[in-house]
Amino acid sequence: MSSFDYVLWGLLVVAVIFVIHRIVLAARAYWKFRGERLITCPEISQTEAVEVNARKAALDTFRGVERLRLRDCSRWPERAGCGEDCLSQVEADPQSCLVWNIVHNWYADKTCALCKKPFGDINWHDHRPALRDADGNTVQWTEVAPETLREVFLTHEPVCWNCHVAESFRREHPELVTDRPAH
Repeated sequence: MSSFDYVLWGLLVVAVIFVIHRIVLAARAYWKFRGERLITCPEISQTEAVEVNARKAALDTFRGVERLRLRDCSRWPERAGCGEDCLSQVEADPQSCLVWNIVHNWYADKTCALCKKPFGDINWHDHRPALRDADGNTVQWTEVAPETLREVFLTHEPVCWNCHVAESFRREHPELVTDRPAH
């Protein structure tokens, strides 16, 4: 091998390392900015739900550009095309405004309003916890509009998956339920 070949191999190794580094940065950006978030809209000073375009953030990071754009907002389509000034809140602390984290933190130290079992580790993919309103009706937290979650947390009680399923069945099929006194 000539010295020219060594230079070419060296440049190739540097290029591969550079590309791998950029891919890692892009993947981190994607995971950092994916998911729905709650922000305070600077225009109306109310809680709104936004979703950052995580794919675009990852591609921009790969190219060396640091710029976030919204993918969706609870005020769209009426207010589409706004200045997206709310993104500064996401950039400042992307984890604290993430809906999953807000919900997880709310349930963390609570017990089920019906069976009194602590929530502990929550299975977010299939046995999601629920909420119970003042009338005793239960609803999964994922069925609540994200921008209203903070207000709902003030007026509803936490309910575990098992109790939610039992209460939903009781509400939807009262003719199939037999109540027996506890022993």
